Amino acid sequence: MPKIKLSQRTIEIVREICASFENNEGELINILHEAQHKLGYLPAEVQELIANELNMSVAKVYGVVTFYSFFNMIPQGEFPISVCMGTACYVRGAEQILHEVKRQLNIEVGQSTPDGKFSLNCLRCVGACGLAPVVMVGEKVYGRVAPQQVRKIIAEYQEGCVKPEKHVM
Repeated sequence: MPKIKLSQRTIEIVREICASFENNEGELINILHEAQHKLGYLPAEVQELIANELNMSVAKVYGVVTFYSFFNMIPQGEFPISVCMGTACYVRGAEQILHEVKRQLNIEVGQSTPDGKFSLNCLRCVGACGLAPVVMVGEKVYGRVAPQQVRKIIAEYQEGCVKPEKHVM
């Protein structure tokens, strides 16, 4: 993957986030959450900057980012779609939901649509097992989703009924 050059504003934002947690290594997950929320994703260059600010190894930061499915190292679509594949969701039909999202958007897991509007990922559990199967679009949770509802959910975002979050990067 080609290296990206961080803007001065992005560097300032990351440093401010780290400082708000007193550059405490024990706050790494909170720092990563905040950075991803503001930047949209966590490229290697941001991980390196965080490691430097917290005086820890880049390998440790990378290990946390790759361990948790919530974190993304590549840019996501304006509307990232995540299908929960945890046990409760899986036994209640998450695989069919995932297949329908892939069919509707003509993309695979880990990809974005050519227009950059949608991206697709799977999650292990969103903690809403009583609503299984669950689909998330950004931070909005859709529960008890049936395959025939997928088209309607996607249409909400295609028609501009919902506005995307703005990120710095």
